[in-house]
Amino acid sequence: MVQYILQPDPTAAGLTRRLSGVDQNGDTQQVNVVEERPLTIFLNGQEIVTAMTIGDYPEYLAIGFLKNQGMLAAKETVHAVDYDQELETVVVRTDGTTKYEEKLRKKTRTSGCAVGTVFGDMMEGLEGLRLPTTPLRVSWLYALSKTINTTDSLYLNAGAIHGTVLCQEDSPLVYMEDVGRHNAVDKIAGWMHQTQANSADKILYTTGRLTSEMVIKCALMGIPVLASRSGFTAWGVEIANQVGLTLIGRFRGQRFMCLSGQERLIWDGAHD
Repeated sequence: MVQYILQPDPTAAGLTRRLSGVDQNGDTQQVNVVEERPLTIFLNGQEIVTAMTIGDYPEYLAIGFLKNQGMLAAKETVHAVDYDQELETVVVRTDGTTKYEEKLRKKTRTSGCAVGTVFGDMMEGLEGLRLPTTPLRVSWLYALSKTINTTDSLYLNAGAIHGTVLCQEDSPLVYMEDVGRHNAVDKIAGWMHQTQANSADKILYTTGRLTSEMVIKCALMGIPVLASRSGFTAWGVEIANQVGLTLIGRFRGQRFMCLSGQERLIWDGAHD
């Protein structure tokens, strides 16, 4: 049995609601439906964004969002993360100064669902970035696909949700879910920041589309491989080639397409 560090708990209180409806035959059925709720993120005294989320791991979501948006400097220390469930807010407190009024005015909505936002200077941090040339065995991909797709999750329990999994070789480590794929990635980024996890030997698996923002977030997290069961956008592939990221999409079972970073692949066949 695979031992995740963190993984979904579909039975956790507040994540789903039981609702009644009728099916195609007119028969009454009860189904689980994912809850979503607003979460307002503050950095020190400044309100940054309100995201729609399922509500688990709000601290990781807040830190990961700020990290991926370039709002937490490399040398900036996070002193505290205060979550207030009643007020639906999380405040990240650091030793830095928060002055992002101009950056907030430049924010634009992206192709992401559930309030996926990126700021006007979204390419900041990519200039000169080249990811480590860590090798990637094809057998690892096959093993990960089998394990992740059979892990008990909110997706299997209720649907209408995206998943992101941080992996190392053929082992999944941290599995996060949310109504928006960007939120799920940000939770992974927050966990990595708080645990000071090494990124050079990691693989990021996502159920979402491989858009420019997804590629940028993965690159800024320092992860050299991004894989998805979904497809690509041309700009996402262009950025992946620019930073040396291995981009694998349309990944189902033992079928996939690699449009960037093919030089990392070691073709060692299927995993038993």
